[in-house]
Amino acid sequence: MTNKRESGILMHPTSLWGDFGIGDLGKSAYEFVDFLERAGQSLWQILPLTIPGGGNSPYTSPSAFAGNIYLISPELLDDEGLYEIRDIPAFPGDRVFYHEVKEFKENMLKEAYENFKLKEDKSDFEAFCKENDFWLDDFAVFSAVKDYYINQRKDEDSEDKEYMAGFWNTWERPIRNHMKKAVDQWKANLADEVRFHKFCQYIFLKQWTALKEYANKKGIRIIGDMPIFVSYDSADVWAKKSLFILDSDGKQRIGAGVPPDYFSEMGQYWGNPIYNWKYHKQTGYKWWINRINHTFRLVDILRIDHFRGFESYWEVSALTKDAREGKWIKGPGKDLFEKAAKALGKKPFIAEDLGIITEEVKALKETLGFPGMKVLQFAFGDNAENPYLPYNVERNSVIYTGTHDNDTSMGWYASADEKVKDHFRRYAGTDGSDPSWSLIKLASASVAEMAIFPVQDVMNLGTDSRMNIPGLADGNWAFRVSSAEDLKPFEDGLRYVTELYGRLSEKIEEEAEEPEITEE
Repeated sequence: MTNKRESGILMHPTSLWGDFGIGDLGKSAYEFVDFLERAGQSLWQILPLTIPGGGNSPYTSPSAFAGNIYLISPELLDDEGLYEIRDIPAFPGDRVFYHEVKEFKENMLKEAYENFKLKEDKSDFEAFCKENDFWLDDFAVFSAVKDYYINQRKDEDSEDKEYMAGFWNTWERPIRNHMKKAVDQWKANLADEVRFHKFCQYIFLKQWTALKEYANKKGIRIIGDMPIFVSYDSADVWAKKSLFILDSDGKQRIGAGVPPDYFSEMGQYWGNPIYNWKYHKQTGYKWWINRINHTFRLVDILRIDHFRGFESYWEVSALTKDAREGKWIKGPGKDLFEKAAKALGKKPFIAEDLGIITEEVKALKETLGFPGMKVLQFAFGDNAENPYLPYNVERNSVIYTGTHDNDTSMGWYASADEKVKDHFRRYAGTDGSDPSWSLIKLASASVAEMAIFPVQDVMNLGTDSRMNIPGLADGNWAFRVSSAEDLKPFEDGLRYVTELYGRLSEKIEEEAEEPEITEE
């Protein structure tokens, strides 16, 4: 990590503005980077860039490697001559309605693919396929077979027809078990469909890489997010079952979760398959090293979600799904990260160390030198030893007003009990009329090397604008900023606070110091 004090904004690209129902990697993304630059920010934190899964969550993706194709920009495809923008549905500007968006984007990509097939020079695409074959081929076959079964079974009576129809553990046994002969046969039968899914990944990476390069040139680094677990209904589990603890039929008897904590009184049963860490160790953590390396192609800094799971993870019976009855099981500890560092070199990580954190987890984080997370919404109403109070925050940490799992700071203050409110008002020297910016100032003034603010806090938005409510299956991940104009009123204030507390982007400082050249 750098020793330079920095700050930035947490906003997933899906929350960007635009006419196509969901934020994407086109014009609005570049406008947001320009806003960050003008506001003196040097960090843009996002959520996982993988395809959203159940409940539209980016943390339950059908692949640990594949990019979110719904972020692909129609405008950029139009510029390439692969798609003609026309007959855009009347999408609402302040929420993502995923079902409608997915239908629109999938039709768009199918049209773009048909036009792409007419191009003579496909050398870039072929190079992409070759470079990413360690994950891309399995993912593309998995996606094509899933589509086939969904289409075959779409008229069947099911509580969740589309999802259950395509679930890999309902496929015929040979392809369900990833038998080579069956995979080769399906790949041949669905050759064009397999190539289509590879094309979508090619386009995603092309658009994202251009955006990242633009941000980096402006002095803005991307903080990415890597969930510790993968979804059971994923290409990773289907193709590499030996990486996970499953029975002889590929079914789960245990799944991941968390015990009762701040976010849920009942705990949470996530249902992700548990890793077979013994097997991972025997392979030198090859899958993990590939995953980390691949993700660092997309981002500059990587936040490891649920870091504590590498020290010990909460195992829950898949039969009861009662997270209160789970148990802690030892994880791989530092061994995985040391092997990754040996293979890839030292990489900048952030450890998501929220929730129940033991001395063993703290020791692991300190041994690895990873900065942890400090959330100001957790700081007040307790005693003077509260680790989230700014004077207790370590320099090697990242301080947040809140995260994507928290209420907005306006919503937090409105619902907090009077003891918390009183402590916060006295500590911040405020009357409580503007809790979001009071927290932004406290975070900026802290010794933490990095300070991150959710865009909802920058914009003084309330509970209706929060990104996620942990434990709630539906209705999350839909927040959007309506337009670039909505951010403009906060630009000067954010830059002022950033400069006041010594977090102004180095690139902006250098530009400000350049002497003015005048004609004699």
